[in-house]
Amino acid sequence: MKMKLLSAVLLSAALVAGCGDDEESVDADACEHLQEGPSSSLTASTDNTGAPAVSNDHRRYDIALIDAVSGKGGIVSFAVSEAADYTVYLNGAVPVTVKTANGQTIEPEVSGTGSSECDEIKRRHTFALQVGTHTLSFGPTTETSVGLVIVEANHEHDHED
Repeated sequence: MKMKLLSAVLLSAALVAGCGDDEESVDADACEHLQEGPSSSLTASTDNTGAPAVSNDHRRYDIALIDAVSGKGGIVSFAVSEAADYTVYLNGAVPVTVKTANGQTIEPEVSGTGSSECDEIKRRHTFALQVGTHTLSFGPTTETSVGLVIVEANHEHDHED
């Protein structure tokens, strides 16, 4: 338990330190995109083969969830081109599971709720992802949609909107 707590503290410190003293935090960057976009709307799929793609492209994905077992849910795909830690930010209290292309579940290194940066962040999970296509499965939930922003933990902030 102490090692997990220490790992979580060190990863959180690394996330903040990775942005530098004079740059916005990773949470602030995610807040900006959750609040202001740009955004793309899509509908989650019932299976991996039809899953629409999302990316870590400084964009909010407004995902319409579909009828699933025990509520609403659905699947989107995320192609990772560089092995790194990625933080998945959600603007709703919606469960999310990340799996590899062969169906292996990837446990989050760090999970949290809320942020001091903005009220839009309801959930955030950091995953160590390898190169390849992953699926993000949402639900079950009573929510009909969820906003998603994915940020590489040590990304550069010099993007254009």
